[in-house]
Amino acid sequence: MSLHANAISMSEIPMKGIQIIRAFALAGALVLVAVASIPASAAVTVEEVKSKSGLTAWLVRDRLNPIISMRVLMRNGGAVLDPNGKEGLARFTASLLDEGAGELDSQAFQRRLEDLSISLEFNAGADHLSISLRTLRRNRAEAFRLLRLALTKPRFDGEPVERIRAQMLTSLARRSVRPGYIAGRTFWRAAFPKHPYGRPTRGTPATIKAIGKADLQAYVKSRFARGALVIGVTGDITPDELKAILDTTFASLPRRATPVAVTRVAPATRGKLTVIRRPFPQSVVIFGQPGPGRKDKDFYAAFVMNHILGGGSFSSRLYQEIREKRGLAYSVSSNLSPMRHSAMITGSVATQNARVRETIDQIRLQWKRMADQGATAQELKDAKLYLTGSYPLRFVNTARIAGSLAWLQMLGLGRDYFERRNAIIEAITVADVRRAAKRFLDTDKLYFVVVGQPKGLDEKG
Repeated sequence: MSLHANAISMSEIPMKGIQIIRAFALAGALVLVAVASIPASAAVTVEEVKSKSGLTAWLVRDRLNPIISMRVLMRNGGAVLDPNGKEGLARFTASLLDEGAGELDSQAFQRRLEDLSISLEFNAGADHLSISLRTLRRNRAEAFRLLRLALTKPRFDGEPVERIRAQMLTSLARRSVRPGYIAGRTFWRAAFPKHPYGRPTRGTPATIKAIGKADLQAYVKSRFARGALVIGVTGDITPDELKAILDTTFASLPRRATPVAVTRVAPATRGKLTVIRRPFPQSVVIFGQPGPGRKDKDFYAAFVMNHILGGGSFSSRLYQEIREKRGLAYSVSSNLSPMRHSAMITGSVATQNARVRETIDQIRLQWKRMADQGATAQELKDAKLYLTGSYPLRFVNTARIAGSLAWLQMLGLGRDYFERRNAIIEAITVADVRRAAKRFLDTDKLYFVVVGQPKGLDEKG
């Protein structure tokens, strides 16, 4: 189910393997575990590589694996900057960047990627454009040449533009009848009624139809710039080789993107409940409230607190009370959702129409219980054991490591974060969790959206 059907989308557009990153919505929390492909006890060398043109990348070398992975985050490439009436432009553009560039039309470009086993993906979320490249070392020159062409000379030929447009419109039509998408769109529109986060990153049928070739070209011209790039690389490549690749791939981009201001905003949740009645056999519930920003001094305490409350899967309070003890739902979860210009704590559950009220009551009860009492010493001990013990098991390939290197830079966490992360978690105390819970959890601000035919429930709750 997609919690973030607009500003923070967790779902996918069904085209050429283009997967829209959910990372932005969970960026802060993800980095806490995203470096887990490297054992916490290992000595990890993260090298900072600077090219002649001033580009910077973080590198973890792996001489035993003949693969190179690069992850690039473009700070100003997200959907929050889509022009009014052209919502969906960032995603539309991202979906077309590997559909022909330079001298290669769509089929030739795709065939070249396939022939050389090069993986190249462009993804657009709310705050960032993301680029993922993975190639065998022996094919690196051509892989990075294709990336350079895609960024600097995308073709936007008529056939692929209309094909991708048709795919996006079909996807929107299909999603428009799904309860999770309806709930997500309603939730984010209500939480951010006058902010770009409240707009649909996928666009609408009208806005997708309104986007033309000139809009796609203008997006590339105004957004793609060297100063917006955050780069992580892992694999069989030396710093000197990487310096040369950085320059040949990115140096021809403009130095800076066109300045566009996006204001920071507090979510407009006021403890409301919205019911959207649809003839579904069960109801989908999305809930949330304002949460901690990634740079908040209590972010890590809130991260551990949320693990205990709803982020810890089988061990969380919400899971235990709602599924295990009462059988109200198959699963339930909550997440920290720090964004570039705001922050939330969000969650979701699906349950029988007859048991929606009981489920919501339990969520509110556990929310208040955590806010009033915090966590027990045993809950904190168990959470630390899981969060530190699972650290080396989450990400096991070069692509994941490259992604975490990019996010570490984006969030300003430092090259030594690999070594520091578990100590940060271990240092969290019961008092820290209680303080974070008291600061951030507020049932008066907890907003629910229900899509289905809930019995005995109206917008007054």
